[in-house]
Amino acid sequence: MQSRFSADPESILGTLARLFAAEGAAREVAVLTYSSPELVESGYDNWNNGITLYTLYLHAPLSLYTQLQHGLEQIEDAILEKTRIFLGRFPNDHLSQVEIIPAVVEDEQWREKAAAWLSGSKVSNQGRVRSNNVAPLSTDGLLFRSQPEIHFYRALKSLGISFAPLPVFVSGGESYRRLEPDFVIVHSGMILVVEVDGDTVHQETPAEAHARTTMLQHEGVYVERISASECSSPEKAKQAAEKIMAALNKRKAAR
Repeated sequence: MQSRFSADPESILGTLARLFAAEGAAREVAVLTYSSPELVESGYDNWNNGITLYTLYLHAPLSLYTQLQHGLEQIEDAILEKTRIFLGRFPNDHLSQVEIIPAVVEDEQWREKAAAWLSGSKVSNQGRVRSNNVAPLSTDGLLFRSQPEIHFYRALKSLGISFAPLPVFVSGGESYRRLEPDFVIVHSGMILVVEVDGDTVHQETPAEAHARTTMLQHEGVYVERISASECSSPEKAKQAAEKIMAALNKRKAAR
């Protein structure tokens, strides 16, 4: 008898993503969400009327795969363990392995792009090192953690203001700290951090979020927070961007 998972893994993978999201496991959620699954029959055992062994390959986009190198086996093991929960009632199907591999993308211009990288023209210090909160999406050569962030990025760009998506700030001294805010806006001599909250890749409590941004707030930087639902479409994101800019102009007028 063929199990539901071996017939169509999508529904179970979606449930797995929600389970990991409930635990705040952003890396696992990103892998399950943005990778293409491929379930391959990898072996057979005659024991117990026959057991079919499967390997689940998750073809991850390169922008995501390169951020998982230091925890790849841990993520694979976590996904394997949770997937087996669903296969317990199918004794003749056994998932023996989960492998996360880079997705192969055909690109006739790969040599030109590789040459550009070697020349340093594509170097970026965008936030991509925090392995516990990866940025799996890419637009205009920039990294993002969610589709609402991309909508908000495009909305800000349409307003013609200066801003940085997912930049990296560090504070040295006795206690090294690193911060990767979603957006930093520079406008009329003022600096504003915008955090997009409320989706599966932003699992902080309000207290944790406040503590994380105090490094910049203590330097006089303003912080505004918007929900992912406010940027769920290009139209909503434009309204959110206009609201943020109105708030920034109001702060400037109150100086």
